[in-house]
Amino acid sequence: MAKRSTLFIRIVEGKNLPIKDITGSSDPYCIVRIDNEAIIRTATIWKTLSPFWGEEYNVHLPPSFHTVSFHVLDEDSLSRDDVIGKVSIRKEALAAKPQGVDGWVNLTEIDPDEEVQGEIHLQVSVLGDADVPRILRCQVLEARDLAKKDRNGASDPFVRVRYNGKTHESTVIKKSCYPRWNESFEFELDDTLADSPLSVEVWDWDLVSKNDFLGKVLFNIHSLQSAQQEEGWFRLVPEKPKHSQHEGTLGSLRLQLRLRDETVLPSSHYQPLTELLCQSVGAHLNGNWPDLIMLIDETTTAESRQEVASNLVKLFLGQGLAKEFLDVLFKLELDRTSEPNTLFRSNSLASKSMESFLKVAGMQYLHRLLGPLINRIFEEKKYVELDPNKVELKEAGCAGLHRVHTEAEVIQQSANLLQSYLSDLLHAILQSASYCPVALCQAFQQLYQRVHKRFPEPEYRKVKFIAVTSFLCLRFISPAIMSPKLFHLREKHADARTSRTLLLLAKAIQTIGNLDTLTCCCKEPWMVSLQPAIQQGITQLKDFISKLVTCGDSEDLFLKERMSLKYGSMEKGGYLLLHRTKDKSLLMASPFKKYFVTISKDILSYSRTQHSKKSSFISLPKIRAVEKVEEKSFGSANVMQIISSEDSRHIETLYLDCKSVNELNQWLSALRKACSHNTDTMSCYHPGIYKGDRWSCCHQKDKADQGCDKTKHGVTLQEWYDPLDPDLESQLIYRHLIGVRQAMRDKHLEMKLQNDDGDCKTVEGDKKLDGVSRFFHVLQDLQDSHTAVEEEEKSKNKNLLLELQT
Repeated sequence: MAKRSTLFIRIVEGKNLPIKDITGSSDPYCIVRIDNEAIIRTATIWKTLSPFWGEEYNVHLPPSFHTVSFHVLDEDSLSRDDVIGKVSIRKEALAAKPQGVDGWVNLTEIDPDEEVQGEIHLQVSVLGDADVPRILRCQVLEARDLAKKDRNGASDPFVRVRYNGKTHESTVIKKSCYPRWNESFEFELDDTLADSPLSVEVWDWDLVSKNDFLGKVLFNIHSLQSAQQEEGWFRLVPEKPKHSQHEGTLGSLRLQLRLRDETVLPSSHYQPLTELLCQSVGAHLNGNWPDLIMLIDETTTAESRQEVASNLVKLFLGQGLAKEFLDVLFKLELDRTSEPNTLFRSNSLASKSMESFLKVAGMQYLHRLLGPLINRIFEEKKYVELDPNKVELKEAGCAGLHRVHTEAEVIQQSANLLQSYLSDLLHAILQSASYCPVALCQAFQQLYQRVHKRFPEPEYRKVKFIAVTSFLCLRFISPAIMSPKLFHLREKHADARTSRTLLLLAKAIQTIGNLDTLTCCCKEPWMVSLQPAIQQGITQLKDFISKLVTCGDSEDLFLKERMSLKYGSMEKGGYLLLHRTKDKSLLMASPFKKYFVTISKDILSYSRTQHSKKSSFISLPKIRAVEKVEEKSFGSANVMQIISSEDSRHIETLYLDCKSVNELNQWLSALRKACSHNTDTMSCYHPGIYKGDRWSCCHQKDKADQGCDKTKHGVTLQEWYDPLDPDLESQLIYRHLIGVRQAMRDKHLEMKLQNDDGDCKTVEGDKKLDGVSRFFHVLQDLQDSHTAVEEEEKSKNKNLLLELQT
């Protein structure tokens, strides 16, 4: 059994942001933090006060997280980025809305006294008995992960302990966010002031300016008298929030958030449900009606259809029945479609499932297909415009000395450039028939055949091609061209000029995918200059589809190459700055060198070039921790460390310097997931480096010191290349089915009555209905198992509370 918290984040857009630049605009971007740890940075949207991001993320979190916050900043090239405002949402607020949060939220001013983080280790005890004056002792041991308040990337923390009007202060620990004090403070306990709290405050000492508040912990004296002693790590909390003078004037963010806390049971609990779903698909293969899949199709609402489709596709991919599952949905949609022009144009379960299937099984194919062309467009940054109403001659540059391009010249040059891009794209599509994954070929093949069988008339001869292109071009290739970042083709969004080029290219491929040049030219006459290229592209695309729907045959010469493009394979690679240290201190000022780093199978390897024969490697099972490094250690906020050991005595640390916070968290996530089943992991680590004769984080001189901060194995980002998790997908499907169980019962009863009224009840029909009835029993069994687990958890928590009280 495993508990998993997943937070879906969609940062949609902002509006009414304040002006931060002298141009009268801003260049906003957003940083997402989980408990003050930055995990995501959106792209910068240049020169706007109403940015649109549209970025989506799934973050796997430990159940102990407290807050998710969104900090909006204005990017500046020459000076420090300006802070605009933030939105903070506590875990309790997200948990109270299981359907999710969707709406506009006002940005608030960032108050330094509220920006606290970290924990403090305290032992608070009451000494003596009732006959003599009792003593209240507070032992301040250490703190970790304190906020960085100074320019050197650290703080100078000290502790201030207050009780009954008296105050004690600890010594100041210079340049550390992980201080160790080991100091005790005593107060005479006043029984008449049971409501007076003990306050433990942490401050950053400053020589010239005012001391900065780092957080506090309050203790109830009455509870302390009952327990006699409390010891542990206590989370620092801010002062009471002040009323902001800028409420509503900093603009707002539109966010979509959904927190899911899942208890994933052992595989055996989900096996009956998985078997019934597979049997329903198998019934379709045997010529019977797949009632269970049809019930799910009929009762899934538009709001949940995308998520359900994705979960079902992943489940059937894991069972090796994705092609058969899609075929069931294709047939269901074809049976209720009378007009071929509307086929697969709605957001039905069939359309959403095929779209999810392409993203899961075809992402490597998409990257190989579009990667070179997208990179070329980003690097060239040519001005392209076909619409006369949008041509800006100053953007197009000069044709020669002191002569500006005419509008006709700009349009002609743009048409030539677009034709060049389109020609490269179509050539790449034609060549991709040799490496398109087998799973995609087979799915398109059965779609092509199903549509041809449903609409065999000569006037509908194009429909089977359009059915394939509606998914391949309109729902896969074209969206990836328009938004390369959302399909992981680029790290950043395109600027305005490149975005326009991508949009025009996407329009052209959409027109080719519709197999109709006249409609586009009627709606947008300025696209007529591309008509010859589009017409040629239609012919080439039909030839490609004819090859694609036959390349699943066993005699295919390129079968081996296509099989090499797999889905759910944990592989990641790229150039990073790397430094390796083995039982030695860092002495060099700039120790990093450029290496190509790869995660594959059970090893992390690195070499000077991508194709170098000589490489070093670390066995993934030997990795004990994968964590971030303090910014002050190397002067970079994007350094991570990989701590490994062949045995318990010899520790080796590999430092990787990433280009951005996103790249840092992608590598952290990939490695943490690859090492998720490691047994000999560390519970504590040093976020600093051992330099000279001490750790830079906590100033301890013992190099073998176990660490001053706890490891964060639980925070990972969900990526398209993550391995399939059958148990998690089964749990997500179960949760959806429980929510629509009554609707499925009603639909099942309706089907049964139709069978009875139609007098077409057969032995096969009885078995069919019995199978659906078994499905409801399986759902009830799963629900009982979850209830039993929850009761057991409550009992454990109750016993733990009794032990603490005792």
